[in-house]
Amino acid sequence: MRPLLLPLLLVALAGCALQPSGLRELQAQEGAQELQTTFIVVRHAEKLAGGAEDPPLDGDGQARAQALAQTLAEVPLQAVYSTPTRRTRETAAPVAAAMGLEVRDYDPGLAPSELATMLHIRHAGDTVLLVGHSNTVPGIVTALCACPVDPLTEEDYGDLYLVRLSADGEATMERGRF
Repeated sequence: MRPLLLPLLLVALAGCALQPSGLRELQAQEGAQELQTTFIVVRHAEKLAGGAEDPPLDGDGQARAQALAQTLAEVPLQAVYSTPTRRTRETAAPVAAAMGLEVRDYDPGLAPSELATMLHIRHAGDTVLLVGHSNTVPGIVTALCACPVDPLTEEDYGDLYLVRLSADGEATMERGRF
């Protein structure tokens, strides 16, 4: 148990220091009247190596999933989405549990533009977490905000994209870490 505490603490502290300023604003503006839609998009946490078809999170990944839950603890989420894989669901689960929400599946094979349209329609005015993969997160973020996003590599973990859509349709995107 002790060997996991230090990595968990370090990940949590790093997440607090590097979270996008927009998350702090979301926490502070919970009762704001302006209709704003916010999407928080992350890649799943570190997975167990070994080539399993649907690997679970490893110890670092479990710590990172807990750090994500701590980072978003004061953010008023209305929905949590994940692909139907173990690693994405295990990344989303601590956040959903803390918020009393269920993890909803989305199809990772769906075109990012179709997913973005569905999310915009279902969640106007909401704050939503989406957990995806290195090969889907950049496309999803681009589709949500119509802004360019650099590709992720297999080694990229802990990036958090905060996409905000104002009532007048203006989109902004911040990239941070958790």
